Amino acid sequence: MTETWSAVVESPQYPQQRTCPYRPATEHHRPVTPVRLYDGRPAWLVTGHREARQVLLDAATFSSDRQHPAFPALAPRFEAARKVRNFIGMDPPEHTGQRRMLISSFTAKRVATLRPAITEIVDRLLDDVVARGPGVDLVPTFALPVPSVVICHLLGVPYADHEFFEQQSRRIASGTSTAAESADAFGQLKRYLHGLIEAKRGADGEDLLDVLVAEQVQTGALDPGGLVDLALLLLVAGHETTASALALGVVLLVEQHGGADAADPARVAAVVEEVLRQTAVADGVARFATRDAEVGGVRVAAGEAVVVGLSAANHDPSVFPDPERFDPARAARHHVTFGHGVHQCIGANLARAELEIALSRLFTRLPTLAVAVPAEELGSKDAGGVQGVQRLPVTW
Repeated sequence: MTETWSAVVESPQYPQQRTCPYRPATEHHRPVTPVRLYDGRPAWLVTGHREARQVLLDAATFSSDRQHPAFPALAPRFEAARKVRNFIGMDPPEHTGQRRMLISSFTAKRVATLRPAITEIVDRLLDDVVARGPGVDLVPTFALPVPSVVICHLLGVPYADHEFFEQQSRRIASGTSTAAESADAFGQLKRYLHGLIEAKRGADGEDLLDVLVAEQVQTGALDPGGLVDLALLLLVAGHETTASALALGVVLLVEQHGGADAADPARVAAVVEEVLRQTAVADGVARFATRDAEVGGVRVAAGEAVVVGLSAANHDPSVFPDPERFDPARAARHHVTFGHGVHQCIGANLARAELEIALSRLFTRLPTLAVAVPAEELGSKDAGGVQGVQRLPVTW
């Protein structure tokens, strides 16, 4: 028997604020439940692990096309993203062509070559953290700059401009940003990137933007505006999510006494997978149905909105027994924090490397690290944006 929207009288609002920064906002007893979005639009919230993978895997039935009028906005800030044309908001085959331009730069083999540079960046930032002494806030001094400096290094963006990118990325990813504020941040980043890309024409560099200008723009395969949108995706998606996961990972490891495991080179990879499963900072993934379908006993009609709750799927007890228990020994790699299917995060290998190196070096350098204030004083980020904490003062 299937459920349809006609049977739904009242539905909870989505998204809801997390009470614990690294756990789902609410407990769900069914794999698919009706909710209402900020603008009153009804949607189906998918929280079962099997059902989440079904939706994410079936790109033909559940579309990612942000420019289609049926695509749902989960918060006001998402309205500005409709005008940014990159593969995260496309369906195959258009999606496939753009993703193929980047895939070689994010393979495990390519990321392995970046590990020495990432380690150098992390150690330099930790020197500053230690110099500032106990009470230092790890969000602005460590969690934010690690992925920001790394992605600037990869793309070939001047290090001197990383604070500008951090500021604009936060405006785009914040759940409190209005559509106008998000659009302004997108505009500022686009203008900057357009100038940078033009300056790279004819240059003989080896950074990712140099390669894309030479191989895609100058050959006519991609216009400069298309490359701007691609670079914008890499800067924003590769920064705010990893920064939030890093900060939450520190909170989680301190609370669960997992710092020694993180400092162990043989165990840090498993620790990071469990951190990723527990935190799922980019929680809600929006889709719309292109045709009638059934998910978890619910009939989803063509045109209806679907939201995949990644955090809830990662806490599905049928896949992850005792899901709230922090257990690096569990088979956590089945988590859906990076999505699933053709839209699985292209930067997953890079994010894993950043988290492994940052957490390992942090807890090796500061084995007695502790959070300096009660958890309620860390300040949770708004439910409509990337999840995480606002501040993270620490001591040792």
